[in-house]
Amino acid sequence: MTSGAVIAGEQAADGGGQRTGEPAGPVPITLAKALNLGLRSAMAADPKVIVMGEDVGTLGGVFRVTDGLLKEFGEARVIDTPLAESAIVGTAIGLAMRGYRPVCEIQFDGFVYPAFDQIVSQLAKLHYRSAGRIRLPVTIRIPFGGGIGAVEHHSESPEAYFCHTAGLKVVACSNPADAHQMIQQAIRSDDPVIFLEPKRRYWEKAVVDPGSLGEPSPDATGGLHSSAVVRAGTDATLVGYGPTVRTCLDAAEVSAADDGRSLEVVDLRSLSPLDLEPVLASVRRTGRLVVVHEAPSNVSVSAEVAARVTEQAFYSLEAPVLRVTGFDTPYPPARLEDHYLPDVDRILDAVDRSFGY
Repeated sequence: MTSGAVIAGEQAADGGGQRTGEPAGPVPITLAKALNLGLRSAMAADPKVIVMGEDVGTLGGVFRVTDGLLKEFGEARVIDTPLAESAIVGTAIGLAMRGYRPVCEIQFDGFVYPAFDQIVSQLAKLHYRSAGRIRLPVTIRIPFGGGIGAVEHHSESPEAYFCHTAGLKVVACSNPADAHQMIQQAIRSDDPVIFLEPKRRYWEKAVVDPGSLGEPSPDATGGLHSSAVVRAGTDATLVGYGPTVRTCLDAAEVSAADDGRSLEVVDLRSLSPLDLEPVLASVRRTGRLVVVHEAPSNVSVSAEVAARVTEQAFYSLEAPVLRVTGFDTPYPPARLEDHYLPDVDRILDAVDRSFGY
């Protein structure tokens, strides 16, 4: 946990906004601060919302996402747990069965595996097993992905495991506005939600409507599972989620400047269920699709997207669906991660190959 604490300590002052309320005007805030404000809003709106995890209270989380919540809501609602992920999730299941809405923080992506049995065998199945009598509104926050120079088990992308498990919802935010909205929607959902946070984007800033900060989002949770076109284009479609959305946007900028190509970028946002209508609509216009994520390609989210688009928009495709992903290896040491992570050059190479067909 030392590496995360050091990273967070170096960046904690870069949170943006005010510690205990909304910014006075339309100032940029970081993704981490947006999550913090979203958690604060959810806790203020519902006394049954509880935040729990390793170092979430006194420290405020290794990435400072829960900073200030202990002081505002007290130790009965912001709980520093033992270093035992299975116990964190198991306790959350019991709390949910008694009417609470627990928000569990898994400190790093690679630490989720001790809780895997609780998540896939209990959390995902109790609603079905009880014929709908038991609801488990548990949100599990997982900082995921690489790019922070961390050691083993701090840079993984475990999303495919959870997407494959019936009974779980899996979402990934990519920017501050979505982070603020989606965390509140996830907490209000009566279904268990795996909430993936792109850790290397925690300190990137964007302007968020100050009128929405500190206020509960609309009651509807349907938007939680909608994908979004974040850059319009006509020549090819790039699809990403979480940390790779920014990479796709950067690639689109470079392609427009250097090659005169207009690339459309779609942020999936929800990985299970998938909302592919915007993707299909885009592919039917552009004829080309490149899917980008940090996880290995084998049996991945990109494989599912490629299969469904091929099934449903085959006659619109001018080229095969191509993928730019991490490699089918364990995540490498920090000095090699730049070779592992999808970057602008690899994405534009895939676009070039698509136009070569």
